[in-house]
Amino acid sequence: MADVVDVAGQAGRFAVKVFQRARYIDMDKCIACGTCAEKCPRKVPDEYNSGLAKRKAAYVKFPQAVPLKYVIDKDHCIYFEKGKCRACEKFCPTNAVNFDEQDRELSLEVGSIVLALGSEHYNPETYDIYGYAASPNVVTGMEFERILSSGGPFEGHLVRPSDHQEPRRIAWIQCVGSRDPHHCGNGYCSSVCCMYAIKEAALAKEHAGPDLDAAIFFMDMRTPGKEFEKYYNRARDEKGVRFIRSRPHKVEPLPDSGNLMVHFTTAEGRVLQEEFDLVVLSIGLQTSPETVALAGRLDIELNSDRFAHTSPFRPVQTSRPGIFVCGAFQAPKDIPVSVMEASAAAAECGELLAAVRGSRVKQVVEPTERDISAEDPRIGVFVCNCGTNIGGVVAVPEVAAYARALPHVAFVEENLFTCSQDTQDKMKEMIREHNLNRIVVAACSPRTHEALFQQTIKEAGLNKYLFEMANIRNQDSWVHQSMPEAATQKAKDLVRMAVAKVGLQQPLAEFQLGVSKSALVVGGGIAGMEAALSLATRGYPATLLEKGSALGGHGLELHAAWDGQPVAPYLNDLIGRVQNHRDIEVLLNAEVEEVQGFVGNFRTTVQAGGKTREVAHGVAIIAVGGRSLEPEEYGRGQSDRIFVNLELDRAISRQDPLVAGARCAAFIQCVGSREPQRPYCSRVCCSHSIENALRLKALNPEMDVFILYRDIRTFGSRENLYRQARAQGVVFIQFSLESKPVVAVTDGGKLQITVQDPVLQHPLVIAPDILTLASAVVSHDTDPLAKQFKVPINAEGFFLEAHMKLRPVDFATDGVFVAGLAHYPKPIEECIAQAKAAASRAATVLARDSIMAGGVVALIHKELCCGCQACLQCCPFGAISYLEQESRCEVNQALCKGCGTCAATCPSEAISLLGFSHLQLYTQIDEALSA
Repeated sequence: MADVVDVAGQAGRFAVKVFQRARYIDMDKCIACGTCAEKCPRKVPDEYNSGLAKRKAAYVKFPQAVPLKYVIDKDHCIYFEKGKCRACEKFCPTNAVNFDEQDRELSLEVGSIVLALGSEHYNPETYDIYGYAASPNVVTGMEFERILSSGGPFEGHLVRPSDHQEPRRIAWIQCVGSRDPHHCGNGYCSSVCCMYAIKEAALAKEHAGPDLDAAIFFMDMRTPGKEFEKYYNRARDEKGVRFIRSRPHKVEPLPDSGNLMVHFTTAEGRVLQEEFDLVVLSIGLQTSPETVALAGRLDIELNSDRFAHTSPFRPVQTSRPGIFVCGAFQAPKDIPVSVMEASAAAAECGELLAAVRGSRVKQVVEPTERDISAEDPRIGVFVCNCGTNIGGVVAVPEVAAYARALPHVAFVEENLFTCSQDTQDKMKEMIREHNLNRIVVAACSPRTHEALFQQTIKEAGLNKYLFEMANIRNQDSWVHQSMPEAATQKAKDLVRMAVAKVGLQQPLAEFQLGVSKSALVVGGGIAGMEAALSLATRGYPATLLEKGSALGGHGLELHAAWDGQPVAPYLNDLIGRVQNHRDIEVLLNAEVEEVQGFVGNFRTTVQAGGKTREVAHGVAIIAVGGRSLEPEEYGRGQSDRIFVNLELDRAISRQDPLVAGARCAAFIQCVGSREPQRPYCSRVCCSHSIENALRLKALNPEMDVFILYRDIRTFGSRENLYRQARAQGVVFIQFSLESKPVVAVTDGGKLQITVQDPVLQHPLVIAPDILTLASAVVSHDTDPLAKQFKVPINAEGFFLEAHMKLRPVDFATDGVFVAGLAHYPKPIEECIAQAKAAASRAATVLARDSIMAGGVVALIHKELCCGCQACLQCCPFGAISYLEQESRCEVNQALCKGCGTCAATCPSEAISLLGFSHLQLYTQIDEALSA
């Protein structure tokens, strides 16, 4: 609810004027329960809603499309018109409504600005051929997400809006509001729609059962992200989702049944129609008018698609120095790339402001930890409704009443949302008021909320490990929605087990370890150099290892970025800045031999130029790149007229007679990609081939150019290249994996390609003068490095991050990060953004003087250890060593991640996982059996 009015000044010193409109609802107290919206006679507290509530009001109440807070629209509020009503204030369960709030203006002085403005969804009402405005059973992808959500209008039950009946046939229509410059003006691809449609179809099959007919109508199935192609294959082959290559030309509502008739034309030219109970429109993303206006006030240049203009070589730098961008305002993108760009923007800010880093930091005063060693357990239990997620299934008041009778329980409270700020504050008050010394929260998953609650009890003076969560949402209400009585009993069991376990819990100690404030970057390509340079610019020394004899890596083979900008000037400048930076040490012909230590304190043995040395560093970034696959099909090696794209780049640049004199050229896509041995998309190949097709057309406009493809994956603004190529006469012919083109090389050296035309249903014969194979991007031999740093790789040899969406550059091994092609095939701008992101994440370690270790870690009781070394073999983090002199094993608690594998493996129970002792686990089991 705050608008930037003006930004004056320049990078390093901006003066920002902000107008903050009154919300009349306290954001810290609001728990987004929707009570205000329900009680308001005019449905005023709805400004953050998606708008679909207004359109569907006659059929179903949709709450907000995303879990945002409510605000009050002053222009339509009865109280502001007539001085009475205030129903929302009366009924708000957390007293969040505040009509005394006033608008205010703020003046801020900042050194840099990050624009994370997001996007808006396309409104499909203008697509009258799809019946969105006419039928309640035509919904958008976002609306369908709400239908599936347990917090949505139907509490997770898959029913259609008009009559609340379960649909048996659902259709998804792709590219609504994208790839269509005629109807909506959005010629670009929104990048995310194909994947969210596949996800929704798969989830719908899980909700409704395998008999649900889920069909996706598409032009090109675009799943170029990491592991996306595998998900697409599973949806098709295992879930039974149908994929129909067609763009329907009409959706006709059937008045009697409320069903929908979808009219479409197949790739073979047949005109068909199918009846569905529900149609989902996969709407695209676009920049809102408000964002466009803000960009004008900030003097930020937008591109032709109304997104922030950036260079492939500065992917998060806007046209105004000091102002950076990330997420969907830069271009439509999915969560992993958005998160990655957010860290990249933070890195750019860190580089710009390195000279004044820490000048405005305020030290957090930690509360004194209470000594509970002489106290009997006094357990507080907080049972959460989580809106209707839990309370809609589990009888929460009954569970709370049950908890009051459990041993050592001194206080019990039932909350609507235990994670809300007001409940957190009250929890601290109750801990002090009732002298509680252990806490149980019966709510959702500790994976997402444990850290929050631990911080809360820490602020109340308790050791943060005197805490236990009972997951009565994911493990109970969500999986037993149709069994409320059984779910309530299970919630009681889970709470009883949690109380028994936490009653035995003792405070756990953490200890400080110093940090070596330098980095090791493995790989001297674009990603590695950008990461090293980013860290060095911020004042952190970096040692850069390159296996080859020169810096540059795969970038040395690249001709231009997707928008035509040449790579060489950028790369030469980057190499020069790296080689001349005083805080970067470059080691060529270098390889890692051994890695020891842990986050903040690594010691790596390096072989460089025939000499061995040890490098001490606090963090490591792995950016060893990838390579282009050498094809073994389509006649490769039988003729000098058969290129791969990188070779064609060079041939065009040097005016190779074979290319310059060609009258016909052909490209074959997905060579080595999207096949059983490599079930992934290489992401860059479609764009690269179309770029080269346009370069050939520029060389000779009369040249016949054919691109044989399975799906054209020109995501984002790259779609403009695809449209331009078609306009210039490039011919695109689609083929399937089961009917691949056949290439023959005649005795005279001529080429002949036979491919089945999907429209004509007849073989076509093409006689190109040159043929280019769009070969896959593959990993180097990453297994040795993965073992040395104790990080995982996937089946294709690409490094596997800690979390694909939320931690896209981190490994599970703390202090080790990944960037570039070593992570997955990607274009230059994503390699650079990921390198900056890895440097930003690494800097969060290097900025500390010390790090905390300990807590939930393994402990070996040596008097019980038999020295069998089973624990040593199973530890995934290399935290256990064998003491030869004692014939016993020992845990390095700085390396231990508390996974418990060793404790479960030990045959003599000599290993205890602190916080999960054998006594605690056996007590929980006894409590479970006593039900």
